[in-house]
Amino acid sequence: MLSLKRYGWLCVLGGEVAYVICILGGYLPLRTARGAELHDALLETLPGFTWGNPWSLVLGAVYVFALAWIFGGYMVWMHNTSLVERESRDQTSFNRSSAIGANRG
Repeated sequence: MLSLKRYGWLCVLGGEVAYVICILGGYLPLRTARGAELHDALLETLPGFTWGNPWSLVLGAVYVFALAWIFGGYMVWMHNTSLVERESRDQTSFNRSSAIGANRG
């Protein structure tokens, strides 16, 4: 079973690293004009984000933090829920086969 605390923090770490790489990549001159437009439009989907504003960069990091926790919580819930159902099914089939084996002997 996955731990929400551990998996949540790993999602935050990955999300924040990707966010910083995207921000730094936004200031590199190695892109085409169309690529720069796409990059700007993608990051501006974060509410309140504007390029070059330091408070906007912090706000974007807060958004990534919150969304990473939501994503991590959902993944842990889905993973652990599927394991609980599978384990209960495996236990039920094991109990049935044990009962059948006991009746034969």
